[in-house]
Amino acid sequence: MAVTIAVISDTHQPRGTRTLPVRCVDLLRGADLILHGGDFVSVEFLDELRALGPPVEAVSGNMDEPALKESLPKQRVVEIEGARIGMVHIPGPATGRSARLRVKFPDCGAVIYGHTHVPEVGQDDGVWILNPGSPTEKRKSPGHAMLVLEIEAGSVRPELVEL
Repeated sequence: MAVTIAVISDTHQPRGTRTLPVRCVDLLRGADLILHGGDFVSVEFLDELRALGPPVEAVSGNMDEPALKESLPKQRVVEIEGARIGMVHIPGPATGRSARLRVKFPDCGAVIYGHTHVPEVGQDDGVWILNPGSPTEKRKSPGHAMLVLEIEAGSVRPELVEL
């Protein structure tokens, strides 16, 4: 049976009147699990995500308030339906990034990172290297985005969703 995971990062909430796009909220609510790649900014926003229903697993980001940095790890591995997914906020320089992430998270079929706000869906030596971009703050990215992962029997199938 397939499991659906909604992946977001770099939400930077609250900031002014900014909110998550409706499509993003719908995908988060419909998921079996939510993964957040850091830079919530506030505990209040993490609580809002948790109120959507699915469990939330996350790492802290460089912009997160101290209470989040204390309560969330800087990196973690989530195991679901036979798949191991590594998570970290800051992936380091672009040069050598994929190889570095594979080494940092051995035995993972996918690694999720944030920080750059630029979506990435690619494979390196059989490992998915994934960045959901940001649903709220595109910066250098062409638009707002998130990821939806389908996990079945240890296999990860990522889909980039433009918002």
